[in-house]
Amino acid sequence: MQPPPYTDASEHWVEKLADGTPVLIRPLRDEDHERDKRFLNTLAYESRRFRFIAGLSAGLPNLDEQLMQVDYHQCMAYVALAHVNGRLCQVGVSRYAAIPGSRNCECALAVSEDWQRKGLGKLLLQHLIEAARRNGFQCMISRDLANNYAMHRLSKALGFGARYLAGDVSEILHELDLQS
Repeated sequence: MQPPPYTDASEHWVEKLADGTPVLIRPLRDEDHERDKRFLNTLAYESRRFRFIAGLSAGLPNLDEQLMQVDYHQCMAYVALAHVNGRLCQVGVSRYAAIPGSRNCECALAVSEDWQRKGLGKLLLQHLIEAARRNGFQCMISRDLANNYAMHRLSKALGFGARYLAGDVSEILHELDLQS
């Protein structure tokens, strides 16, 4: 599938975090897949549990290559890159994927532990929300564990509503109307 003509895979932003540290945020590209897999494998147990809604003591589930692909419309991902000890490293990622049969998309976010509480997750999610709006989605959702308080605060700050899933208090569905 070809990306829509208004999608620019070379778009990028150099953003300053709350502590003044600059980060580069840009769309995930084909050449980033190995770095992205390494990044996800370096996340601490708790971060992986929140990101994948499962305890993953033995590393990551098998991430199908097709799930890692982005088409800049139905599937989108932004990476955050920063210089760490003289090397360009991935320090965060945000993604959405279209929910089949709807005009909604589901999002996910992961930020390295050393880079949390600096505003990086908010920046990544803001860029992702704008891409979903540009691509005509009506609603963005995030399914999260009820004890993922950082995601609750972040989603609330960005205007998401929240509700429990069918009476199950272990998970919360955050929803953002993208048409407003």
